Amino acid sequence: MGIVICDNVSKSFKKNRAIKNLSCTFQENRITGLIGRNGAGKTTLLKTIAGRWRPNEGVVKVFDEDPYDNLKVSANMICVNDELVFSPELTLDEILKSGEMFYSNWDMEIAEGLFDYFELNPNLYHDQLSKGKLSTFNMIVGLASRCPLTIFDEPTTGMDYSVRQDFYRALLKDYINHPRTIILSSHLLNELEDILEDIVLIDKGEICLHESMNDLKEYAIRITGKREDIEPFIVEENILHKKKLEFNLESLVVKNEFSKEEIEQMKQRGIQILNVDAADLSMFLTGQSKGGIDDVF
Repeated sequence: MGIVICDNVSKSFKKNRAIKNLSCTFQENRITGLIGRNGAGKTTLLKTIAGRWRPNEGVVKVFDEDPYDNLKVSANMICVNDELVFSPELTLDEILKSGEMFYSNWDMEIAEGLFDYFELNPNLYHDQLSKGKLSTFNMIVGLASRCPLTIFDEPTTGMDYSVRQDFYRALLKDYINHPRTIILSSHLLNELEDILEDIVLIDKGEICLHESMNDLKEYAIRITGKREDIEPFIVEENILHKKKLEFNLESLVVKNEFSKEEIEQMKQRGIQILNVDAADLSMFLTGQSKGGIDDVF
C-alpha cells in the first residue's frame, strides 16, 4: 500500500525548478532512503510531501489526501530536519514531557531512555544546543513520536561517527518493534544501506532509480580487462562509469543485463567481474560524466 504517492510533481522557485515531473510511491511499513547529492531536490520533495509547500504541477497524496495544510496528515506525520522549532520557553525536559499532547503514539520511555543515553542536559533550551546535540535531540523526538509517517531529512548533520551509528541502530531496533513508514534522506548511502529496504535515488530534481536494496545490489557490475576483450559484450548506453588502468586495461561499471552464458564467456577471456558498492553506484548514476576526476588532469 502506498502511504505517499507523487504523480508528475514539479516544484519551482522563481526560475529554479527544484523537482521535475517526479513520480514515485513510498510503501507502508518500509524504510526508504531518499538519496542524492546536495542540491538534488531531496528537501524540496520532503517538504512537499510534508505539506509545507504546494507543488506547482502534479499531485501529492499522503494517506490518500492532499497533505498541504491538512490536519489529518499533520497528526500522523513528523518531519525531522534542522528547521524543527520548539517553544523557546520550554526546557528539553519539558519538551519531551509535552510530546504526548501532540503525538498519540508518543513513547515517553524510549524518549527518556535515549535522552539519558546521549547525555543531554534536561535544563537546556532547544536553541542553546550545538549542531550535533540539536540533531540528536530532534532524532529522539522523531523516534519517540512513533508517527505512521516519519520523515528524517539529513538527520545526522553535525553528529560524530559514533553517534550516527547509534542513531541508525536505534532507528532500526525501534522500527522492528513498531513498524511504520520511514523516509530517510541522506547523501551517506554507505552508512545507511544496512538499514534501508528501498532506495529512491534523486538527481537534479528527477528520479534516477527506485529499487529495493536487494535489487540495487544486482543492478550493476564492474568488469576489468583489455578493451578489445571487453568491447564485444558492452552496449555503450549501459556504461555508468569507466576508468583507464595501466597495461592497456580498462575498468567499466555497467548495468547488469548479461546472461549467464555471457558472464561465463567474459571469465574465460580473463575479464574480472566484481560487484559494485551501493554508495559507489549511486555516485556513478548521479555523476555528470562517465569518467572521474583524474580525467581532468
